[in-house]
Amino acid sequence: MRTYVGHQQAVSADDFVELALGTPVELWLGVEGETDEERAARLDAARDILADNPHLPDDVSRIAAEAIEAYAPDLFNVVPLARPAGRRPVRKGAAA
Repeated sequence: MRTYVGHQQAVSADDFVELALGTPVELWLGVEGETDEERAARLDAARDILADNPHLPDDVSRIAAEAIEAYAPDLFNVVPLARPAGRRPVRKGAAA
C-alpha cells in the first residue's frame, strides 16, 4: 500500500516529517560531519525560511503536541515485570 501526501509519496517516517514541515529535517537538525561553512549556510537558509513563515514554529509545536496526544497511551503503557520468587533486587554497593 502506498501513502501520498499531496502529490508526494511518503515511504518513511522522515518523509512524513519533511512533508509536514515543508522542509527537510536535516535543515533544522544538521548532519553529522558538516563543516562550519555548511552549518552557516544551513542556518542562513533556516533563518530565511522562518522570516518567510513566522508561524512555522507554532505549526511544528502543534504537530508535535498532536502526535504526542495521539500516541501517549502507547508511550505510557508501562507494565511492571514480575520478579522470580525468592530473588531480591541487587542494590549498588551491596554484596550479592
